[in-house]
Amino acid sequence: MAEQFEKHARTFGILTLVSRMTGLVRDAALASVFGISSYTDAFNFAFQIPNLFRRLFGEGAISAAFVPRYTELVRDDPERARRYAGLLMGLLAGFLWLLVVIGEVLIFMLWRDAPEIQYSIGPSTSVGGVLLPTVSLRYARLAYELAAIMLPYMPLVCLVAVGGSALQTHGRFGPTAGSPILLNILMIAVTLGMYPLVLAGSLDTGTHLRALAFAVLFAGFLQVAWTMVALRSVRPVFAPRDATAWASVRATLLGAGPMMLGLGVLQINIVVDGIIASWPSIFGPTIFGMPYPLAEGAMTAVTNAARIYEFPLGVFGISIATAIFPLLARQSNDPSAFAATVRRGLRLTLFIGLPASVGLMLVAREAVGVLFQRGAFGANDTTRVAWVLLGFAPAIWAYQSIHIFTRAFYAMKKPMTPVKIAVAMVALNFALNIALIFTPLREAGLAWATSICAILQAIILARALAGEVRGIVDREVFASFARSIAAALAMGVAVFATSFVVPSGGSTVAMATALVAKVAVGAITFCGAAIVLRMPELGWALGRKLPFLRSSAH
Repeated sequence: MAEQFEKHARTFGILTLVSRMTGLVRDAALASVFGISSYTDAFNFAFQIPNLFRRLFGEGAISAAFVPRYTELVRDDPERARRYAGLLMGLLAGFLWLLVVIGEVLIFMLWRDAPEIQYSIGPSTSVGGVLLPTVSLRYARLAYELAAIMLPYMPLVCLVAVGGSALQTHGRFGPTAGSPILLNILMIAVTLGMYPLVLAGSLDTGTHLRALAFAVLFAGFLQVAWTMVALRSVRPVFAPRDATAWASVRATLLGAGPMMLGLGVLQINIVVDGIIASWPSIFGPTIFGMPYPLAEGAMTAVTNAARIYEFPLGVFGISIATAIFPLLARQSNDPSAFAATVRRGLRLTLFIGLPASVGLMLVAREAVGVLFQRGAFGANDTTRVAWVLLGFAPAIWAYQSIHIFTRAFYAMKKPMTPVKIAVAMVALNFALNIALIFTPLREAGLAWATSICAILQAIILARALAGEVRGIVDREVFASFARSIAAALAMGVAVFATSFVVPSGGSTVAMATALVAKVAVGAITFCGAAIVLRMPELGWALGRKLPFLRSSAH
């Protein structure tokens, strides 16, 4: 069974790799055309809104409550499972479209009251002894317009996520992982295809961004169509008069309630982070009459850095957690098998996450430069984003572990424990945000706050889960953790030494050369260390039984 989730994780991971790579191309295109500016801050802030709801309703509480119940019904009564899935998806769609209508009204009210006149204090104006750049409040109106265009993407992407959860229960992970590729391709086409019109002066940047927002919306409809075609094998049926389906839906919504509470708090935290980062671009360079510590483009710098650290997180960490969840749901009444699956998933997650953290810290500047430094994105922007990425990177292993632990609690139908921990972490994260942005870290303080809270959250979740299920964290898990740290440190030393042999320089070619050299040396060193330490996790990750590695059943 453990090998089965690893097979699904590899399938999901390969498709997620393609998706993330097209996502990086999309972000590179956006950076090249728009750079780091108030325009991109406005777009990123608006695009964040439908994605928040996707995490809350689509990939979060509803999916987490849906999978265990749907798994039971597929096993016991497949016909009832079809009616349950269809009714839940239909009701969710109706509720989310109602939210869209309410949201559009609220956005219009904000847009109507936003200042028409450009707010400018001049490039040489000193506020409180601090030199501040020109800031335009017309970006607030643009942000509201972009949000209004992209808000209907929210119910579409949520339906795709819930439909994907149903497919994953049947062992079909491809459609869910491949769906974002459609979005990325459309965004790349609009970003690059319309840019010559901007250069020719026949199209302004604001209109270009509005067209990009419409591309996001159109991609949502394509993603729904893609998922509906894949769901033909599952054949969900919307049966509003089926009492048993209603009973299952009610149970799901009751189970999702506590999760929505916790995830809702987390989404509020993300919104607050977004407001903190985008404040100078949308609201101006001061707050309560005081100079604001962040400059224009902070939101974009944080977003671009997040895209890079989310690459290994999505390809490996979330792939493992996604593949393991249906298996944990089936094993929820078998504590021994449940604990063994969590242990194996955790060991594989740490084996991948720890070197990812160390490696990304050592190649932060090269990774940012190679991906983004061209066109409107200059060398100073590279340094700025790399500084933020350096704050995110240390906790990649923790972000990945959190996904394993929370899904374990959801599979046991005990969501309140991670909810309570999440609420505490949100409060701590907000306090750290406010404290750190006023230090020389500036927007990088947001990244360091996130990392500190993620590491604490992972540790607390591990202790809480160990208290619920015996044997979750045993001696072999600690030994595996120690071996992974040793291999990651050996890799780090080798990569650091490579910096003196192949310096990165300032050009994109030099940074690309250094990046390839460091990644190659790091991969060879880490795999070599894993072989020397006889780590079975290497075989698990590769899907091969390697005779020279130690044997481990869990």
